[in-house]
Amino acid sequence: MQLTLLTVGTVKEPYLREALAEYVKRIGALADFREVTIPETRITDEDDPRKVGAALTSEGEKLLAAAPRDAYKIALCVEGREMTSEELAACLRTAGDARGKIALFIGSSHGLAPAVKAACDLRLSFSRLTFPHQLMRVMVAESLYRSLTIIAGKKYHK
Repeated sequence: MQLTLLTVGTVKEPYLREALAEYVKRIGALADFREVTIPETRITDEDDPRKVGAALTSEGEKLLAAAPRDAYKIALCVEGREMTSEELAACLRTAGDARGKIALFIGSSHGLAPAVKAACDLRLSFSRLTFPHQLMRVMVAESLYRSLTIIAGKKYHK
């Protein structure tokens, strides 16, 4: 199974980079894992919805262009479907068996472009709460690792 995590902007905090690196290492032992990061579009006036919308559109186009062709696409967004760890593992197993490639999208601090959400096969929410997009990367990586251990029948998941 090939997993690609497509994100906007960099992880700035060292403790988050360290946590992310640890889960990326663990995931790599169980699946072909790739990270694609595109730069966050600079917005001159964050109170102007048109400028924010234009930035999201630009980021969305870049994210979709970088996604593996024919991948099962998952948008991480607050309005998505919530799942248990076991349900996510089953979803990934099914998608991996069917397509071989899975792409997960995490947007900027302004979210994901509507076009990205529309292009995805699944909208996934980790909670109705909003989390910083940098922390979300770590949460997604841990959840991917947990899902892969469930699929592999390993003891990490309890």
